[in-house]
Amino acid sequence: MISFDAAFAQICAHAPPLESECIPLAASAGRVLARPVVARTAAPRHDVSTMDGYAVRDGDWGSFAAGLPVTGESFPGTAHPPDLPAGAAIRIFTGAPVPSGADRVIPQEKMEREGALARFSHARGADRHIRTAGSDFRAGDVLLPAGRVLDWRALTAAAAADLAEVEVHRRPRIAILTTGDELAAPGTAHLRAGAIPDSLSLALAAFARDHGADLVWAQCLRDDRTLLAAAAAEAREGADVLLVIGGASVGDKDHSRHIFGQAPDFVFSGVAMKPGKPVWFAHHGSCRIMGLPGNPSSALVTARLFLAPLLAGLAGRNAGESLRFIRGICLTPLPAGGERETFLRAAIGEAGLSLLPSQDSGSQLMLAVADALIRRAAGGPPAPAGSEISYVAF
Repeated sequence: MISFDAAFAQICAHAPPLESECIPLAASAGRVLARPVVARTAAPRHDVSTMDGYAVRDGDWGSFAAGLPVTGESFPGTAHPPDLPAGAAIRIFTGAPVPSGADRVIPQEKMEREGALARFSHARGADRHIRTAGSDFRAGDVLLPAGRVLDWRALTAAAAADLAEVEVHRRPRIAILTTGDELAAPGTAHLRAGAIPDSLSLALAAFARDHGADLVWAQCLRDDRTLLAAAAAEAREGADVLLVIGGASVGDKDHSRHIFGQAPDFVFSGVAMKPGKPVWFAHHGSCRIMGLPGNPSSALVTARLFLAPLLAGLAGRNAGESLRFIRGICLTPLPAGGERETFLRAAIGEAGLSLLPSQDSGSQLMLAVADALIRRAAGGPPAPAGSEISYVAF
């Protein structure tokens, strides 16, 4: 059994980014760049107007009161606007290319239009109202580095680079094998004495998707070693991560560590933490295998602490950054620490965190309101209400 910090370090070490793939930009939200985004063209490609108004020459300033003839128009999307003759003006609109020869754009609210003439009667300001070519970026500029998550802000820059595709790290493929004689599909447990609904399979599938994985295989089976071994062999095919739920302890029907034929290469086989002591991690060929306890709260706490960073790293994100502990205030008293490091479920409010009334590892109701895990050192003294604590979002 190892410490939580040592286990977390091992998870990060076994979570290198997966290989890359090219995908359409429109389908890339939330993915991580494997190659930088380089601008295909400058932005803007030409000098463009930032206002609706009239493009003029500074040398014609003395003619403004008498009026300048409007000799053409420039609209957004125009490739080649008409040149601006001396002693004339061109009607121009926001985003339109500035005609050759123009020094500035006079906003339309400062001009008076009389037929084919445009007159100007205001004091000339310093602003030219022209966005120069390449002022945002130039062709060949790196707009986004490798490793950047394509959120809505980054997607704006990637689209502006005029790219139809981006090269991103592949999403991790996850398989989920759930074991337990007592489990039944939700909606059917009441039909069989002793059965309980399988709440974890659905929860962990959703958890994996929320953390950037694609679910490629899932089964819930009874505690039959032969049956589980065949399923585990099938599940590993094409999966980057196999999640085994239940059977993680040492009971007569706890088979999850022994269903892989040749024993997997164990990275750790237990962690000195509560809840989640039986959690284990191994790899079998290219597949990483994580065993989670069957109790819902234990499984989801350990998933947040270990599965989330594993999936983050494989998807190209920073695995270590996926578990950022924050300082806060706990509004309720905290019990003394036990023999193991403890992660207590809590709810975040405007004034601070409140410890949930039940910390039972099998509690499912509390999961619906828990949004933080308070980290408590082993053997620590009780803490009164208002104490500063360390927590992570749950």
